Amino acid sequence: MSLSQNDRHLIKCFRWITLFCGFVIFSFCAVLFVLLNPPTPSQPPTATEQSKDELWTAPDTFLIPKTPDGNLIRYGSKLITQTSRYLGPKGKIKAISNGMNCQNCHLEGGTKPYGNNYGSVASLYPRFRDRSNSFESIEKRVNDCIERSLNGKGLDSLSMEMKAIVAYIRWLGKDVTKGENAKGSGLIAMTYLDREADSLKGHQLYAMKCSSCHGDNGEGIMRFSGLEYLYPPVWNEHSFNTGAGLYRISNFAKYIQANMPQGATYNRPQLSEEESWDIAAYVLSMTRPEKTFPQDWPKIETKPIDHPFGPYADSFSEKQHKYGPFTPIIETKK
Repeated sequence: MSLSQNDRHLIKCFRWITLFCGFVIFSFCAVLFVLLNPPTPSQPPTATEQSKDELWTAPDTFLIPKTPDGNLIRYGSKLITQTSRYLGPKGKIKAISNGMNCQNCHLEGGTKPYGNNYGSVASLYPRFRDRSNSFESIEKRVNDCIERSLNGKGLDSLSMEMKAIVAYIRWLGKDVTKGENAKGSGLIAMTYLDREADSLKGHQLYAMKCSSCHGDNGEGIMRFSGLEYLYPPVWNEHSFNTGAGLYRISNFAKYIQANMPQGATYNRPQLSEEESWDIAAYVLSMTRPEKTFPQDWPKIETKPIDHPFGPYADSFSEKQHKYGPFTPIIETKK
């Protein structure tokens, strides 16, 4: 029996309706399945799960818990990034430092790879240090920085500010295995020059590469608020004193190499190693606060070869210990 044209049209419509309903039902079931079986969110691997060859990266501050402990960590972060607002000459808590922020030396809140960061502080402290010939706590290390790099007075180890700074440093290094020095911590490795670092060459390089931020006279640039520096002073009365770790030329050259001028990174430096040594020589030849720490290096044979103050266990001068060449000193130590 042949179908009329109307019958054929009805059958075709029925087929399309059936296909559409099937699609709707399938889609509904698929959505229902996803809702009932949500995917497990992937988490970034912690430092302990990463290969030791991988560069340490700091945890995201957005992950700091919204708890009393988290509030303490956040306060510690502010004390590191805005130290002068709290502890500087016009500090809202105390006036105990020179106006620089901790992050002027420990870049990006102590998180930048090879930017003198805090990545391995929690994993390595307490530790024995030759400088004091004793085991030191994180609190002792923090106060060393305040007294030397900030040319200030140390905090009470039981103060809220010290507790907050330590909490923040511990949180940053929470995923680093105890005893491990994570890759990217501290400063980048560099070879010693086979000549004396040249402060005259360094002066020329400083004028071209550094003065736009740190000033022709090393004075830095203060923010409009007058409370902290946008770019810190690198010599003169408001800079780090002669007891600071960066007053050792090797430390300062390493710091420059991986981080300066602005925008440089450890794997994309803007200066050669020799240029970094020479700029360091120039900056460290300039006037800065003098502060002695007679308790440092009680065993003089453990002094670093570029420690700029005697006495030494060898016959080389203070000038050579400060600027090099260091190869003869190294050979004598052997």
